[in-house]
Amino acid sequence: MSNKLSEVQGRISSVHELESVVSAMRGIAAARSLEAQSRLDAIRACAGMVGAAIGDALMLDHGDDKPDELPKPFSDATLVIILCAEQGFVGTFNEHVIESAAQCTGPHSTEFLLIGNRGAGVAAEHALTIGWSAAMVAHADEVPALADRITEVLYERLNAGRPTRALVLHAIPNPSEAIEVVQSILWPFDFRRFSRPVHADPPLVTLPPRRLLALLAEEYIYAQLCEAIMLSFAAENEARMRAMIAARTNVHNTLDGLIGESRRLRQEEITSEIVELSSVSLAAGTGNRARRFAKS
Repeated sequence: MSNKLSEVQGRISSVHELESVVSAMRGIAAARSLEAQSRLDAIRACAGMVGAAIGDALMLDHGDDKPDELPKPFSDATLVIILCAEQGFVGTFNEHVIESAAQCTGPHSTEFLLIGNRGAGVAAEHALTIGWSAAMVAHADEVPALADRITEVLYERLNAGRPTRALVLHAIPNPSEAIEVVQSILWPFDFRRFSRPVHADPPLVTLPPRRLLALLAEEYIYAQLCEAIMLSFAAENEARMRAMIAARTNVHNTLDGLIGESRRLRQEEITSEIVELSSVSLAAGTGNRARRFAKS
């Protein structure tokens, strides 16, 4: 009995340690999600400045064609950038993102750029063609470097004339427990969404208007990718936080069960000790009476 009681007490100690780990992971996930969301205003302000510059540059261009310098694509293909999680304990986060990506496939060829190693297995289950992959960020400070890498890969394919359409697909923070996945079109770049300023004087520039607009479009796409990665990182940590809350509930239930089992075993041990002491006392009393009768 004592061996079983000590085993249960050892398990209670282990569960207490697990509870501490779960609480720490929940706190870290919450802090990272809040930090990521706090940086979105700066990213959007940067995108707004680039958008204003595009509006100014549009005053210089009077052509009818799209103001880009990329070659015409030779295939009707789509490029989809998928943002998944790099680390675990996120519930069904990756499954929701990959399932949304699988719906982007159509009659034409589709190439996927996968960010986040945790999504690779799920992508393989859905038979997605992964043309390039990279690790997802672990901290908000890593977002600009990852966005720069993705922009380079995207423009390599655009310069090669491979895709006619490019989009990024990612989750966004959601107060509810549901995982919301959105997509943003990166290419073809829609210059019509930028309003031209009302002042009559065009800006002074040193680059040809078409070249300037192409470079500004690349900067705007980079800002879009920064925002998408930051949103996905925040949503990933929200999913991890919810998973840790569920894990903590399970830990508490397990702990309550073990404590109840420990109390039951302890009570049985005490009862056994009482019965043993009673048996010894009863045997001793019987022996004394037998000796007294023998003497008489």
